[in-house]
This record gives sequence, C-alpha cells and structure tokens, in this order.
Amino acid sequence: MISLLAAQLLNGLAIGMVYALTAFGLSIIKGLLNVPNFAHGAFYALGAYVCFAAMQVGMPFGVALLIAFVAPAVVGIVVEKLGVARLMSGPYLYQLLFLFGTALVLEQLIIIIWGTVGLSAPPPEFLQGAFDLGFTWLPKYLVFNGAMAALTIAVVWLLIERTRLGSQIRAGIDKREMAQCLGIDVSRLVTAGFALGSGLAGLSGGLVLPLLGANATMGADMLSIAFVVLVIGGLGSLYGALAAGILVGVIQSVSSVFVPSASTVLIYVAMVATLMIRPQGLFGER
Repeated sequence: MISLLAAQLLNGLAIGMVYALTAFGLSIIKGLLNVPNFAHGAFYALGAYVCFAAMQVGMPFGVALLIAFVAPAVVGIVVEKLGVARLMSGPYLYQLLFLFGTALVLEQLIIIIWGTVGLSAPPPEFLQGAFDLGFTWLPKYLVFNGAMAALTIAVVWLLIERTRLGSQIRAGIDKREMAQCLGIDVSRLVTAGFALGSGLAGLSGGLVLPLLGANATMGADMLSIAFVVLVIGGLGSLYGALAAGILVGVIQSVSSVFVPSASTVLIYVAMVATLMIRPQGLFGER
C-alpha cells in the first residue's frame, strides 16, 4: 500500500507540473488583461495537434515541442492584436465573448484539419521504458514530462523576475495604470504576455501528446482544470499556479487509485473548500 501511494504521488507530481505550466500561462494572461482567457484550452489542443503533425513529417520530438510552443504563440499574437486589443476600451463582456468565440473557431479548425478521431504518438525511443525504483516502475517519459514542465516554469520565472521585460510585465500585472504613467508600453506587454501564455498552453499540449493523445475535446477538459488551479492558487498569482497545479495533480492521481469514481470531483471539492476558507486563493492578495 505504501509503495502504491508513493508511486501515485510521483505520478501526481509529474502531471501536476503540466497542470501548473498550463495554469502559469493562463495566470499571466489573466493578470495582464484581467480577463479569463476562455481560448486557453484551444491553444493547448492546438499545441498537441501541431506537435503531432511535426512528428508525422519526421521532425525530432524536441523540434516538435518547440513548434508546439511557437505556433500557438503566433496565433495568440494574431488573436490579441486583431480582437482583444480592439475590445480593451469596450465592455468587459465583449472580450469574454470574443475569447469564447475564438475557442470555438480554433476547435472547429482542428476538427476540419485533423478530423474527430483521436490521434496519438509514441514518445521518442530513448524515453520509452521505465525506471526501476525498487517499489515501483516509473515511466521514463513521465519523468521527462514533469522535468520539462518544471524547467520551462523555471525559465519563465527567471524571465519575469530577473529581466527588464519581466519587471515590466509584473508592473503591468500589479499596477497597470501606474506602469502606463511611467511610460511603459502596456499594449506591447499585453501582446507579449498573451503570446507567452498561449505558447505555454501549446507546449503543455505537446508534452501530454504521448501520454494522453490528442482529441477534439481535450482543450475544454484542460481549461476546466486550469481554472480550478487558477482559483486555488489565486487569480493572477504565478506562484499560486505552480503550487496549486502540483496539489491538483497529486489529488487527482492518488484519488484515482483509492476512489477512482471521485477523482475528478475531488479537485472541485478542493476548489470549493479553498473559496470557503480563503476566497482569494492560496497566494492571492485580493
């Protein structure tokens, strides 16, 4: 029983890092726009399908992951420039409806291009197999999955905390009006932040492709989990997204063994409990 619990904790940690990576990008966009990005799940799905297409034409898996980041980031720039930026001065509801519509359009484009049948791709040969930990077998790709997500989060954290662009992004998230008064081009930051957040969602989709495959509804499924992570961690809190992503991954992984029928329900129970005890989330300030 102890070995099984330990194995599920490791699995939950690896999956939780992917949840954290997805929510990390969503948190950046939420902080800059103060609008929940309903198209985030569609960017996640787009990353998985683009990664699959790149692997099908013979590209190395590392290059396919890079494309899974770049393609949604470029689409994110187009979406922000042509839609979100034009609606910034309008009612809040217009941006929500536009992003929701964008999600539907991207989902339908994915179906038109790749069809409704689920797709899958094996991990690279050097990542196949598993590590023998003595008490359990841990798939190599699962380890790579968690490590890659953690490394990406660390790089983004360094970008935000240790660079001039990062300090401007933080200023735009925390004090938008003050940043504008100091001469910071907030519109450029919003575009950069939207591209970064969309790219991180796409990278998450590429990472889970060998694990979960790709299907037309995967974006909506991940979007709901990302919002749960965002609420538990605290809206707009980057550190909260990391902590809550790991927490949700562990809860889901452990409960899938002991109470499999309630594994999905429990993460929503955790969200409700967080809202009742600490409405601003674990690391939220308001």
